[in-house]
Amino acid sequence: MTTTTYSAKDITVLEGLEPVRKRPGMYIGGVGSSGLHHLVWEIVDNSVDEAMNGHASLIEVTLHADGTSITVSDNGRGMPVDVHPKTKKSALETIFCVLHAGGKFDHGSYKTSGGLHGVGASVVNALSKDLVATIKKDGHTWEQRFKQGKPQGPVKKLEPARGTGSTVYFHPDPTIFPKTEFDPNLIRERLEVASYIHRGLKVTFNDEVNKQKYNYHHEEGLTAFLKKIVGDRTASGANKAVHELPFTLTKENGVKIDLAVQWTEATDEFIKSYVNGIPTASGGTHENGLRAGLGKAVRNFIDTHNLAPKGVTLTAEDIREGLTAVLSIFVPEPQFQGQTKDRLNNPEVLSMVDSAVRPALEHWLNQSRTVAESIIARIVMAARAREASRAASAAVTRRSATTGRNALPGKLSDCNSRKVSDTELFIVEGDSAGGSAKQGRDRERQAILPLRGKVLNTEQASLAKVLENKELADLVIAFGCGIGKEMDVTRLRYGKIILLADADSDGNHITTLLLTFIFRHMRPLIEAGRVFLAQPPLFRIDIGKVSHWALDEAQRAQILEKHGQGRSKPEITRFKGLGEMMPAVLWETTLNPKTRRLLRVEIADMLQTDKIIQELMGKDAGARFTFIMDRADQADVDL
Repeated sequence: MTTTTYSAKDITVLEGLEPVRKRPGMYIGGVGSSGLHHLVWEIVDNSVDEAMNGHASLIEVTLHADGTSITVSDNGRGMPVDVHPKTKKSALETIFCVLHAGGKFDHGSYKTSGGLHGVGASVVNALSKDLVATIKKDGHTWEQRFKQGKPQGPVKKLEPARGTGSTVYFHPDPTIFPKTEFDPNLIRERLEVASYIHRGLKVTFNDEVNKQKYNYHHEEGLTAFLKKIVGDRTASGANKAVHELPFTLTKENGVKIDLAVQWTEATDEFIKSYVNGIPTASGGTHENGLRAGLGKAVRNFIDTHNLAPKGVTLTAEDIREGLTAVLSIFVPEPQFQGQTKDRLNNPEVLSMVDSAVRPALEHWLNQSRTVAESIIARIVMAARAREASRAASAAVTRRSATTGRNALPGKLSDCNSRKVSDTELFIVEGDSAGGSAKQGRDRERQAILPLRGKVLNTEQASLAKVLENKELADLVIAFGCGIGKEMDVTRLRYGKIILLADADSDGNHITTLLLTFIFRHMRPLIEAGRVFLAQPPLFRIDIGKVSHWALDEAQRAQILEKHGQGRSKPEITRFKGLGEMMPAVLWETTLNPKTRRLLRVEIADMLQTDKIIQELMGKDAGARFTFIMDRADQADVDL
């Protein structure tokens, strides 16, 4: 055995901002679109910190015409430019070049802040090709320039200036990020949310890419935000509010709590939460406190007025069904899970929110008896629907798991392996494609379930109606994990659920119908990362003895441009459907884990996803027409 020495010279020491450039994912979660936009949020959060502490009233964000650079300005106090006593460099350079340097560790500068790690500005600087900080302070303009995190000189004192404020221009480094194009809609939505959370704050977004300017200013704060959310989630009256005026709460008891709550006719619970202005998509102790306080208040009201229904037990989920809420809290020292700050971990916050929400909501219910009775009626209806759902789900489960493998759908060609993590179920469009897939698959670990035609559109269908549909009932039985509120992802019989449809408009429609079904009735499968889309090729391009596979016409053009200039004339075959593929070809292009391409189905924004599915699949043809016409220029006609 060969031995090697291991000594001090083998230890790599990364200095300054080198760790950020070496491992950017540790600081911004990754270098994809989410990580790229995280740079914007960090700089904007710094300006918001000035506003929430009473030092700024205006924030202006500009997405420049190149689509890859951003300028963020505020009229706050202006970042300090004097010499830092410890680093012996300007405080501005220290902020942008030293990790964990900032004004948020000492409560004298900021009472509450979104960026307590002190790495935001320096991380953005490290991951930018160019960054320019321009400060108005002490009667002058000050400027310092950086490249890839390194200062290009000291702070320069420029012309005299009135007022105060900070302006940061940055251009993400293309050697770090595969794509540096920002999404204007994503930025606009985030800035609009900030204007709701920070009541009275004026926010301007200059979208120079689309030549649009947006001004946001909401004096009503979360009440206006909740009204917008409920309105956006309402389609054909299906999710309309149960009561007109929402419950609102603003209180300080160690933390500042701002809350707006409304029950709707939706079948899910929808909470948008924020900590010091930062969205917490994964929730945390503040959301847990809201749920606890809300549940106690409703139960106390029901018990006090003897409103408990007979024959059904109310659960916490029944109470929260249809709940739509916006919760914003401000904490002096928030403990976030990870640098991306999407979950709050402060244990003391749970009891603070709970103790604030419970008495206030209970008092509101007692003062608004008509509204309260409407809410209780909604909760009882949810409980009765849950009982009916459980009975229907139990019937399906009994037909499958309780009677063994013989109860599985007859069309299912199951795999041999019983190790769930290694297995895959391909849901295939049509018997013809199913036949090719069955022959080409790895029988040990790949199962095939062909579907006949297009399945039921489940957007407006009840669970009972869904389970009457043979194709969908077969899916539920094959999955083996139940459906609706009674489903248990841990009982799923396969490690991956893969939707495999033709690479054309009909195939896309079938995939959309299946995704609608899973999103509405088996959403935990998506949240657990178990649902995937196969990517079968639409074209086969033979050039000489080499075959290339193209997912669409754009990829076909790229292949021809790259490989089609030689002596051999390209031969192009367009597949009309998966059934036309030989089993060996389907294995090579679509089934083989070593050569195939899969897309994991994820929900990046629950509100936006819910809205799009309602528009595309709901009964409101007007919403669908608007959606299609707004995107008509993006459509490719399948001839």
